Amino acid sequence: MGNATYEDIIHCVDGLIIPCWYPLNNVAITMKVLRGSVYFLILAYLFIGVSIISDRFMSSIEVITSQEKEVNVRKSNGDTQIVVVRIWNETVANLTLMALGSSAPEILLSVIEIYAKNFEAGDLGPGTIVGSAAYNLLVIIAICISVIPKGEVRRIKHLGVFFVTATWSIFAYVWLYMILAYISPGEVEIWEATLTFFFFPLTVLTAYMADRKMYKYIQKDYRMNRHGVIVQGEGDNLELGNTELNLDDSHEEIKHEYITTLKDLKQQHPATDLATLERMAHEMLLNKGPKSRAFYRIQATRKLMGSGDLLRRISERAQSDLSEVKAELLRESGNAEYNQSSCRVYFEPCKYTVLESCGRFEIRVIRQGDIDAAVTIDYTTEDGTATSGSDYVEAKGSLTFNPGDKEKKLTLEVIDDEVFEPDEHFFVRLSSSTPSGCLVSPTTATVIILDDDHGGLFKFEAQNHEIVESVGTYDLKVVRCSGARGRVILPYWTEDGTAKAPKEYEINEGELVFENNESEKTISLTITEEDSYEKDVLFYVQLGEPQMSGDEVASLAAEAEKKNPEDRTEREKIAILGKPRLGDTIRAQIRIKESKEFKNTVDKLVQRANASLLIGTSSWKEQFVEAMTVSPSDDDANKKEPSSLDYIMHVLTVFWKILFAFVPPTDIFKGYLCFVVSIFCIGLVTAVIGDVASHFGATLGIKDSVTAIVFVALGTSIPDTFASKVAAIHDKHADASIGNVTGSNAVNVFLGIGVAWSIAAVYHWAKGNVFRVDPGNLAFSVTNFCSAAVITIIVLVLRRSKMVGGELGGPVCLKYCTSAFLFTLWIIYLVLSTLEVYDVIEGY
Repeated sequence: MGNATYEDIIHCVDGLIIPCWYPLNNVAITMKVLRGSVYFLILAYLFIGVSIISDRFMSSIEVITSQEKEVNVRKSNGDTQIVVVRIWNETVANLTLMALGSSAPEILLSVIEIYAKNFEAGDLGPGTIVGSAAYNLLVIIAICISVIPKGEVRRIKHLGVFFVTATWSIFAYVWLYMILAYISPGEVEIWEATLTFFFFPLTVLTAYMADRKMYKYIQKDYRMNRHGVIVQGEGDNLELGNTELNLDDSHEEIKHEYITTLKDLKQQHPATDLATLERMAHEMLLNKGPKSRAFYRIQATRKLMGSGDLLRRISERAQSDLSEVKAELLRESGNAEYNQSSCRVYFEPCKYTVLESCGRFEIRVIRQGDIDAAVTIDYTTEDGTATSGSDYVEAKGSLTFNPGDKEKKLTLEVIDDEVFEPDEHFFVRLSSSTPSGCLVSPTTATVIILDDDHGGLFKFEAQNHEIVESVGTYDLKVVRCSGARGRVILPYWTEDGTAKAPKEYEINEGELVFENNESEKTISLTITEEDSYEKDVLFYVQLGEPQMSGDEVASLAAEAEKKNPEDRTEREKIAILGKPRLGDTIRAQIRIKESKEFKNTVDKLVQRANASLLIGTSSWKEQFVEAMTVSPSDDDANKKEPSSLDYIMHVLTVFWKILFAFVPPTDIFKGYLCFVVSIFCIGLVTAVIGDVASHFGATLGIKDSVTAIVFVALGTSIPDTFASKVAAIHDKHADASIGNVTGSNAVNVFLGIGVAWSIAAVYHWAKGNVFRVDPGNLAFSVTNFCSAAVITIIVLVLRRSKMVGGELGGPVCLKYCTSAFLFTLWIIYLVLSTLEVYDVIEGY
């Protein structure tokens, strides 16, 4: 060492990948500070890298845990239906893959450190796990409590799961203290390490039982589908259990929300077509729907790194989803679409009603598709009940569509007379085209001639009407035939059948006023949306006697009807003949049924209301384009351009984005290949983090245990902080923001320390040695954490009282006081742990 003093020497050991920064002795203070600053910046840059690859890892986990399959479910009445079952239970996914995804750096750091130190215990890995647990429980919850908008609260929905995982999280650290300080002081035996690891599946099992209340059904073979419906049976043939159903997150609830949203949009935008409304409703469903912690984690990281806001993709996804669903339904129904590039000529509309006094009138022939060529269409009129020469003028000829023409009109003529006669009709037929193959249905137009010398017969256009409950309003057509003379008032009213007002429809009664020569009116019926997929109910609409208003002939007819038939004059007889009457269909039957197309559309869109569809990637090209693109991270959908901060963060992170764009897309092998490659990459980056963190502490004289709980734990937990904050604001429950914190803390110990110590214990046993672990610093830190954890859980339970109403949010003063209290607990934890490490205070 020469003449170097103790203070001049940096006690650094070469890392697994990164060697020390030489020389290590006679290092000036300024050089130490410079080295420390460089190490700190590298450490921060590595934390960015591990966050980005962790999000790729979380993307694969989201895709894996979102996988579904269809099973046949037998109802109690013997009918079967297909139910979409999510393969992974939500609680199991959160405590296994999701926890591994959010805590992979801490877990891998602990395992890698064991190997790097030749299977001897280190302080960096366990210290990071305990420090991260303290930060997660105290700081993240404190932030989530305070960021809830004023006047709002968030409650933990799966409270049983929270208490189970909270108990395990505290027990995990108590267990560490017991095996280090009491059971086998100073050493870890194989059974202790392996039992630590096996507490992990026990945590998952008990949380799953709490989630599904399995303790009630422990003797029964029940399975829970993704929608909360308990089913019983084997394989893909299941039976609905006669048990209490947990439908909080059910398919029915999501479907109800979708249909309600669609109904509201119809009222707000009455002129908008259904396809647009369905897209808007699906977009809102994707926006408001429940999202996993993986989604919020990736959302937060991408916004921080200048990679855009995932929620901005929702509009594009909603449009593509709707298009795919419509195409899929079209294929399933066996309907073939016309080739959009071919020429198609047809009548639009194909039915016309005219008065016999109208003289000349026009009908439309339109062309769609290819309009670049000239097309000639032949047409001719044909008799129906109306005959050419007496009722209409025969017409025959051809129409020529020049290039670019989309519409042509035919001019026809009807013949008027003074004789009372029923309505008559004739046809106009498109017979051939040049070039051939252009004609498509409808190629025949029907022309109905109304007699205008009679008050008319009033009836419904059809007796039976079948409508879907999602229609909202239905226009029931009333027609006036065999005459159109005079102003006529026609009363109507609705009557219950199996459908009851106002449950299935709204009562409607009133009068229709037909002006002179007016032949059609509609009755607007309002159908009540019940979201029933198996509805089949009836109600009726009745027409009353028509009354002619303000007409001399009508008055004459009314007086004539009071006389004996023999006493009526010829003029009075003609007046009676011309009086308006009811036709043969004066009672309409309205059948309300579910819409199969709408039902299928809703079902398929609800199945697609999945955040994994927004997160996953389908190709390397997509990943590299995304890596090179700067996207606006602002929540404002109207903001199209990235901000200066977005560009700065993109420049800082573009190396990591491009590097990890080489990771396989999540669509390959259903996300499993991405999972494996990502965790390998996380391991590499974490190994470098471990080396740099150790060198950073050695350079500045900071012990590994302090570096772990202060710097490394903070760096690995920053993405989770933003994820929990976003989840707290946008989610309607507190589970995604703080409900998973306790589970992650327990999993960190059981996997991170359990796996690492099991490997080391077996290695030393094979060598004939024992695996020694100094209980001092870790035991003290664990004890402080457990004390703070118990206090935090008590505070959260108290916040569920009526005074606050939920774990997060509440009265402004109270939520900020709670946040400050929890943050203070974290500061106290850091100070006490640091003072104990440097022997300022005595541990226990």
